[in-house]
Amino acid sequence: MAISEIEHLYGPRVHIIDDPLLATQLADLSSKTTGQPDINRLVRELYRALVRIVIATEFPRKKREVVTRMGAVFIKKQMDPNPARIHYTGLAHRTKAVCVDIARAGMLPSQVCYDELLGVLEPRGVRQDHLMMARTADAEGHVDGVDIRGSKIGGPIENRFVLFPDPMGATGTSLSKAISVYKREGMGTPCQMITLNLIITPEFIRRMRNDHPEVLIYALRLDRGLSSFDVQMMVPGTLWDDECGLTDNGYIVPGAGGLGEIINNTDD
Repeated sequence: MAISEIEHLYGPRVHIIDDPLLATQLADLSSKTTGQPDINRLVRELYRALVRIVIATEFPRKKREVVTRMGAVFIKKQMDPNPARIHYTGLAHRTKAVCVDIARAGMLPSQVCYDELLGVLEPRGVRQDHLMMARTADAEGHVDGVDIRGSKIGGPIENRFVLFPDPMGATGTSLSKAISVYKREGMGTPCQMITLNLIITPEFIRRMRNDHPEVLIYALRLDRGLSSFDVQMMVPGTLWDDECGLTDNGYIVPGAGGLGEIINNTDD
């Protein structure tokens, strides 16, 4: 499936979607004037669209056929083959997938993606895992790592697509740690690991490429607002070392604020 993407020089495994409707909705989500319940409504709509793009682009296909409601007319006429039969290329229903909920910001996105997958694949082949993670910071407030506080992983990932729906691809610390959990011995070899992000930074992309170069990145917006004006006027990735999208304490600029807090109404 051909999708519209922005031009960049980060490599073929990075997909930054160019869609005016989704860009408008994401701008609304990022606005300081937007609050609940619109926050969660927009997150749901954006992730429903994003996971459908990923499914249509990355998941395997299979030739299929179905008899429409008009088929009954021709069955009575004993016509074989039935002319009310549709032949099409659709999804391979037996494809297996895992959605990874990275609490807190990833809880709602993961549930949306999980529900979408249940609707188009064989449900028994779809599962949702859960990781309780928290970023750690030094005395100056700089992010210096991540702790896993708990997990519920439903089994291996052999021959499965593993999706990581996490809205804010900032430093990449949390996602890199989550992906490492699934690359440990005994988990098996997945078909593909894919991050689904609303907003990413150049720093996030570099972290993913360095730590997990095999992972695919799908995002709706690239933020590098702390780069110089000249750098921002260039095609993203031209002067990657000079691009900056993060404050010293790991928040994205322009970003959308602390989306984990905003989704859960704990940002007071």
